[in-house]
Amino acid sequence: MDRVITTRDLRKNFRTRKGSVEAVRGVSIDVGRGEIFGFLGPNGAGKTTTLRILTTLLPIDSGEAKVAGFDVARQPEQVRRRIGYVSQLGGADEMATGWENLVLQGRLYGEDLDTVRRRAHELAAVLDLTDFADRKVLTYSGGQRRRLDVALGVIHDPEVLFLDEPTTGLDPHNRANLWDHIRALRDRGTTVFLTTHYLKR
Repeated sequence: MDRVITTRDLRKNFRTRKGSVEAVRGVSIDVGRGEIFGFLGPNGAGKTTTLRILTTLLPIDSGEAKVAGFDVARQPEQVRRRIGYVSQLGGADEMATGWENLVLQGRLYGEDLDTVRRRAHELAAVLDLTDFADRKVLTYSGGQRRRLDVALGVIHDPEVLFLDEPTTGLDPHNRANLWDHIRALRDRGTTVFLTTHYLKR
């Protein structure tokens, strides 16, 4: 298997007033290229902490992790160039349109304007954003906003997309719809790592 994410005995502790809390305890995983990998567990199980470690947002206490062939602790810049990340809260500017958000995000990754515009239109088609992409994000439904968040996470064409609880707050119809779009991204070659506490799609 061509592994794009590997961890071995990953651990993370947080200090509190009452001592130390073990948030991640000995996590070892292998994720193959082109897979959708669901990191399942109840709230408070350490899913988001693990995801933040893999995206270089938190330091590792012990263990090893590699993403896209690069060591998360020793080569964080190389990892960041190859990943997309969508948090639970999203990151779109509510007062800008979908198109404006996509173009800005792509430009922040250093892509030229023509490339960003082409990529934005491709993603709008894949994620069904075209009909409302010229509206301000403030007017979007929960499902529309979540699909835009995913598009923002892959506008730079990363090898790996990390999604933190991507369907939280969505009704069953929009949840199923988002899963269809995530599978479409996988079919285009993106490896998807997502946290969830849902046993059913």
